[in-house]
Amino acid sequence: MKKRHFLGAALSAAALPAAAGSTDAGRAPGPALLTLTGALARSNRGPFDPVRDQMMHKQKLSFEKAFSIDFGALLALPAVSIRPTLEYDGKPHALRGPLLLDVVALSGTRPREDGKLLLRAVDGYAVALPVAQARAQRFIVATHLDGKPMALGGLGPLWAMYDADRFGDMAARPVAERFGACPWALYHIEVAG
Repeated sequence: MKKRHFLGAALSAAALPAAAGSTDAGRAPGPALLTLTGALARSNRGPFDPVRDQMMHKQKLSFEKAFSIDFGALLALPAVSIRPTLEYDGKPHALRGPLLLDVVALSGTRPREDGKLLLRAVDGYAVALPVAQARAQRFIVATHLDGKPMALGGLGPLWAMYDADRFGDMAARPVAERFGACPWALYHIEVAG
């Protein structure tokens, strides 16, 4: 088969699922960095696949629908800058990213104020964050630390975070006790309510 015909056929075949209205329509154009599951208003990907979703499989997750978000979609949201003192060196650092609830809203979802968001990191660390706390403490999904994108293998590429120094009850605690609700290397959010 001629190269030109092969490329044309491949491009046409790739366009068919989107034209047919599959669950991949509206899928993030880049690789998904964050997957939302649970009580979602809409999805842009199909159900859990034990082959493609290996990390989720090893962490015993499963779902019928999900919403995938890539880095570009996160960067397109309005960014918030915070400057908390971090436990790793005891110094203030600039973190920037969209509000956590704005990220969840990409799926059309508005979680109940009495609901929870289960935040999960690549190492399996998980925390159930009340929606009311996420709103009150203005949690962000940090994409940048000190002006640079965060790398996988460090604290990123995504980090659920808030400015603990701005909340008296948290600022009064030792710095190592302020961030239990802040998983770094965040990759999954389950909306419960």
